[in-house]
Amino acid sequence: MKKLLLLTIFCGLCGGLMAQTGADTLHFRKVYYFGGTGLALPLGKTKKALSTRLFTGSMGLDISLKNPTYYLQPTLYLMSFKYDQLYPDSKYNRIVENARASMYVLSLSGGMRKQWNRLNTYAYMGPAGALNIEPRAQDAGNNELLNLEYKYSISPAAKLGVGADYKFKGFFLGMEVGYMHNFRKIQENPVNVLTIMLGLKSDITRLSDKVVDVISKTSN
Repeated sequence: MKKLLLLTIFCGLCGGLMAQTGADTLHFRKVYYFGGTGLALPLGKTKKALSTRLFTGSMGLDISLKNPTYYLQPTLYLMSFKYDQLYPDSKYNRIVENARASMYVLSLSGGMRKQWNRLNTYAYMGPAGALNIEPRAQDAGNNELLNLEYKYSISPAAKLGVGADYKFKGFFLGMEVGYMHNFRKIQENPVNVLTIMLGLKSDITRLSDKVVDVISKTSN
């Protein structure tokens, strides 16, 4: 039900963006860098193993296409959670509680936006890949030492979201609400996460043009 509601809101915003009129003068042939910080909130059964921990971070690019209504948004999210192990692991002889788990999620999304003078609203959706890091504990045998280790796994994921940003002199200030589904279960529970991010966006078009020029000259 929650997934359906999120998808309905996303589609509704996309419809509104497609109906826009007028030229987008802020994003024409532009590349922006943005970084944000916020929270990753586990949803539903995910909360049995994971709970919110401060803070989640993000960094990525906003790359305008030929029609600036559309853009590409490669983004890396660094999500941190409180972790409770629900089931024993045959490779370890202890169960951990109140530990820390992490996810590094690389999202390769595409989106649409609408410009309202200096205010922009946008929506995006796309595939992602997740590096999952779960803690494990092993008793050394003398009841005094406990070795804390980490279990790594890679899984496909999907990310969608909506947001808005406002242009000040030299930078944008923005807020984004997103939804991430990890296709790998953690402690036998599905992984669905709501992300709430605040951040800044700045124009790096000149820098990106210089990089392209250097690469072109090198290849020739």
